Order: sequence, then structure tokens, then C-alpha cells
Amino acid sequence: MAKPVKLLDQVREAIRLRHYSYQTEKAYVGWIRRYILFHNKQHPSSLGHEQVTQFLTHLAVERKVSASTQNQALSALLFLYGQVLDQDLPWLEDLVRAKRPVRVPVVMTREEVRTVLNQLDGKYWLIAALLYGSGLRLIECLRLRVKDISCGYRQITIYDGKGRKDRIVPLPDSVRNALDIQLERVRLQHVNDTAGNRPGVSLPFALERKFPSAPKTWPWQFVFPSGHYSRIPGSRGRRRHHQHPSPVQKAIKRAVERARIDKRATAHTFRHSFATHLLEDGYDIRTVQELLGHSDVRTTQIYTHVLQRGGNAVRSPLDK
Repeated sequence: MAKPVKLLDQVREAIRLRHYSYQTEKAYVGWIRRYILFHNKQHPSSLGHEQVTQFLTHLAVERKVSASTQNQALSALLFLYGQVLDQDLPWLEDLVRAKRPVRVPVVMTREEVRTVLNQLDGKYWLIAALLYGSGLRLIECLRLRVKDISCGYRQITIYDGKGRKDRIVPLPDSVRNALDIQLERVRLQHVNDTAGNRPGVSLPFALERKFPSAPKTWPWQFVFPSGHYSRIPGSRGRRRHHQHPSPVQKAIKRAVERARIDKRATAHTFRHSFATHLLEDGYDIRTVQELLGHSDVRTTQIYTHVLQRGGNAVRSPLDK
């Protein structure tokens, strides 16, 4: 007799069936687990609108989570009831999402960007330079593979970015030397892995079944690989993954502190600065939208608010 599948394993299977990211899988499973524990391990099929509302209220009132965190928990529960338990419940449509506050992004000036970059070196400098010079999200940068970079066309292709979209972004000329040095390091690591008959890098989705030799080939190697092999989520196999974001975030945080930048600047601030500086240079907002990979131009328009707050747009009456 077949062993019954646990609920959280069903959630994982449903997420992987839809090719959601591993980060989404971890987040959804985590929220569903918290929801079950909050209601004393009752099965979600026996719970309803009132219990979901109680959990979301608990997050907002007692845990004091942000609106985006509360909405993520709600998305996880909607996925649980709609896609896993397959319950067509009318109250699912009545759940109200928390209204996220509209915040102006933190943006560094060009001089501040240069000062922070001067505090970095090696691969951390290269990563930060690509975040600013190409407008990449940190995870997009770390997932880059050798084949994604075209030095001849001076461009980088981002595959399967946020929202499952591909896009092309510029490759700055000023990173070419550092990029060549990094790729040479990766090539030496790849040669050692091949000589040691190691299994190679991880591939997205089921590509390894389609191209069994691809993990050991040069084009599929990560530009910023991890220094060690680790387990593939959902299996016992081991592969070399990309660099973990945490050391990069810490390096940038230390660089900001050494540069004495009095802003809450993070790795994502480089992307905000990329968009704002392009608009300052007169590029069309639709072009910036395409480079950032935004689905809606209204998301890109937030950077125009930064411009309107600057001294070039509004002159203080005190200065008159």
C-alpha cells in the first residue's frame, strides 16, 4: 500500500510542477507550516476564512510584519487552498491584501557609487559594478553563466528573471578586465572539477535530463560559482551552485560603512541608482523599463519621483 504523501510535500510538488523558484518554494512552505502550527496542527482543509483572517491579523498586530510580508503569507495560503487542496471556496476571493506603502527608493549619487565601489575589490567589486552598470538584481547577477555574456555585442542576457521573463542588458566596458580575471579563475576551477570527475554545476528545471553532459561543459558554468558542492534541493545529488548572496550583501554593507555613506544603501540600491541615472541622462522611461524587466511602466515611474525631489526640478523658495 502506497504511503500517503505529507501535505508539505504536496505543496513542494505543486510548486515545482509550476516551475516556481526555489526561493518561492521555501517561502510558501514556511508560511504554510507557520499557519498549521498557529492553529495547533489542525489540517488546513478543516479551517476556513475565519482561521486565515486570524493568522493574517496575528502577523500584522502581534508580529508587526510589513504589508509585503503579510501579502506573501496570504499568497502562500491562496496557493495552498487553490492549487494543492483544490478547494473552490468563495471566501478566497474576499480576502483583502494589505496595502503596501509607496516608498521612494534609496538612490546613491554617482560620486557615492564610485566611493562605495572603491571600497570593494576582486569578485565583490565586479558583482557591485554589474549591479550598477547593468541594472541587475543581485540574484540575477549571481545566476549568470558563461554563455549569458557576449563581450562582442557588449551585452548580457538575463534568462528566467523575475516574472519568468528574459531580457538583454548592457555589459559595461569598464568591467571587461575584471570579468576576464574572474572567468579565468572559473576556468581553472572547471578544469579541476573535470579532472576530478565531479558532477558539475546545477541546471534549471529538467535540462540535465535533456542535456546530460551540460553540467560539465564550459558555457554552463556559473560566472560566480560557489567554492564548494552542495545538495540539490529535493534530491540526494550534489552539484556546484552559484555564490550565495549573503557574503556579497555583507561585503557591500561594509563598503558602504567605510565610504561613510549616510544612506541605507544595499546591493539593490545599485539597481535603483542605475535606473535613476539613466533617466537623468535623458533616456526614455520605456527603455529603462525594458532594461529593468518591469512588467508595468508604473513600477519604473517611481524613479521619476526621485528626480522631482532633486534641486534641478524644484528650487527652494528659501534660495530666492
